Amino acid sequence: MTTSAKLFVIAAPSGAGKTTLVKALLARDPELRFSVSFTTRKKRKNEVHGSDYLFVDEDQFLQLRKDGELLESALVFDNYYGTSRQQVAEQLRLNHNVILEIDWQGARQVRQSLPECITIFILPPSRPELEHRLRSRSTDSDEVIARRLRDALSDMSHWNEFNYVIINDDIELAVSELQAVLRGDAAHNRSDNPQLIEQIEKILV
Repeated sequence: MTTSAKLFVIAAPSGAGKTTLVKALLARDPELRFSVSFTTRKKRKNEVHGSDYLFVDEDQFLQLRKDGELLESALVFDNYYGTSRQQVAEQLRLNHNVILEIDWQGARQVRQSLPECITIFILPPSRPELEHRLRSRSTDSDEVIARRLRDALSDMSHWNEFNYVIINDDIELAVSELQAVLRGDAAHNRSDNPQLIEQIEKILV
């Protein structure tokens, strides 16, 4: 059966706000489907198994990967994350657009398996704002925040591997820009747009 459904891969450094944006996007479009990732990370008190993540132990995760059940997998902050191959394939078969919320490593793997996917990278408006967002979570120690910030700055260097880039300065605007990408109407957010590249270079300085 042919399908016109598309797979959208959204990645970002920690603290850029991608989870908030994805939740807002899903709330506005009930036809969208969110692929719930497997993770070995401990569940936070505000998270729900099966909704935010599929929480598994390391042995279970490694078995899933060995059995070829994962479309992509990555080790991030000492925890494994991975996407269910079956979950994505089933939603696409049912003609639903699917959103993956993963990191740049996973996005690279998905591109290799499914080159027709559309990739989107979310950036914070500045380095100071990124640090502010990481600290305002109040869930991590100073040591963890420092590590997350270092890793986030490294992650941001991979923005040019993606089809589209969205700078998350204003949530409403960023969600609207995401919706435009899903519609195929976001030329100004293409990662080869000279004006956008100029903005990105200022953020990375």
